[in-house]
Amino acid sequence: MIYLASNSPRRQELLSQIGVQYELFLPDNQLEVVDETPHHNEDPIHYVTRVARAKAMVSWGRLIQLNKPLYPLLAADTTVTINNSILGKPQDKTEAQQFLKLLSGQKHMVLTAIACCFKDQLLEKLSVSYVSFKSLTQQDIEWYIESGEYKDKAGGYALQGLAASFVTHIEGSPSGIIGLPLYETSELLNTILI
Repeated sequence: MIYLASNSPRRQELLSQIGVQYELFLPDNQLEVVDETPHHNEDPIHYVTRVARAKAMVSWGRLIQLNKPLYPLLAADTTVTINNSILGKPQDKTEAQQFLKLLSGQKHMVLTAIACCFKDQLLEKLSVSYVSFKSLTQQDIEWYIESGEYKDKAGGYALQGLAASFVTHIEGSPSGIIGLPLYETSELLNTILI
C-alpha cells in the first residue's frame, strides 16, 4: 500500500495497471505551497525534479501532521521541453495553439520525475523520452484545440488521446510520457520498501 499524491486519473490508472494498491492523498494546500512556476533560466530537468520533490515533501509533511498510517508516498511531475523551453500546462487556447505550433514537425523531450517519501528517505527517479510530431496543419491544431483535450496537459497534448494521431515516433517510456513511468516507479518502490 502506498499514498499517491496526484489527482491525475492517468497516474491512477497506470499504478493500477502494475498492481500497486494506493490511497489518494492530496493535502488541501499542496497546490498553494508547491510553486510550479519555472525559475529564471531553470533547466527543464532541474525544474521537473524540483517540482516532484516539493509535491512529495509537502504531502509527506501533511501526512505526518495528520497522524495518518505511514506508507510510502509517491508524487510525480511531467513537463514537455523543446529547445530548452519548458512547456507546462497551457493557460488557455491561445497558449495551447502556440505549444502545438512549436511541436509541429519537431522532436521534443518529455520528462517525468517521480519522488517517494518514506520514513527518513526521499528517493527520486527521472524518465526521459522523446516524441516526434508530424507537421501539423492549422486545421489539425484547431481540431485538437476544439476537442478540449489540451486542458491540464503538459505541453498541451495527451499521448493517450486524440494527439496520438500526431505522433510519428517515440523513443523511451510511453507510460512516462503519459505521466508515470512504470519501470522507474516499480524500481523506486522496490528500493524504498526493502
